[in-house]
Amino acid sequence: MSVQATVGLGAGTDRGEREGFVPRVLAVPAVVGLALLVLPLGALVARVEWATLWRDVTSPEALSALGLSLATGAVATLACIVLGVPLALLIARSRVRTAAVLRAIVTVPLVLPPMVGGVAMLFLLGRTSPLGGALAEFGIRIPFTTAAVVLAQTFVALPFLVLALEGSLRATGVGYEQAAAGLGAGRWTILLRVTLPLAAPGLIAGIVLCFARAIGEFGATALFAGNAPGVTQTMPLAIYTAFNGAGVSQGTAVALSLLLLVTAIGVLLLVRAWRAEAPR
Repeated sequence: MSVQATVGLGAGTDRGEREGFVPRVLAVPAVVGLALLVLPLGALVARVEWATLWRDVTSPEALSALGLSLATGAVATLACIVLGVPLALLIARSRVRTAAVLRAIVTVPLVLPPMVGGVAMLFLLGRTSPLGGALAEFGIRIPFTTAAVVLAQTFVALPFLVLALEGSLRATGVGYEQAAAGLGAGRWTILLRVTLPLAAPGLIAGIVLCFARAIGEFGATALFAGNAPGVTQTMPLAIYTAFNGAGVSQGTAVALSLLLLVTAIGVLLLVRAWRAEAPR
């Protein structure tokens, strides 16, 4: 067989491995599905008033909503790290059935309508609830405060960190941990110098996704924290308020929507880069 034929056969085989044997007619609904995802975003970009974009994004109302979203999102992400890392470790190192139950519980906020999460948190910490009433006796009121924004964001974002890190922990296994223990390393040393560094790609990806989900949270925040400008009005709430004829202008709402879109794309690109650089 000639070299050209061999090269051609190799190229054809590689192309066949990539394409597989999927019926080509399925490309039609695939393209329709892609259009369904891309066209609304294109319509959003088309409505941006580029001449006033900077002014819209830097308006006092927009900066207030943006600053609150970034600040509460950062605090919520920190809370997710403090709570989520131990929870991910617990799931990854539990027996199969126990891990399955815990993983299902953690996944619930992902499939639960955010509004339901907000109602649930309101029933848990509201004035009429036992816990909320007990806190009120000490002068602590959580609903419709900035703290409620952080709690709502933590509730919806925590699963992203836990599931990403838990998957990375399961992939690395316990072989290196056992080797470190055999050399006399303590539990904390193993955790900080072996376990977490090996699972770093999953941890970083989880943190980034967690932050992105936190700043984009709307439903639970609206019900549990309210929509007070400067106190609980985050970017998603400011956008919703504008399109209902109050608060910031619609131009500002579109500009903030574009800002959230750019943030989401940036987050996805960061996660993709970290996963590509992760050791295999």
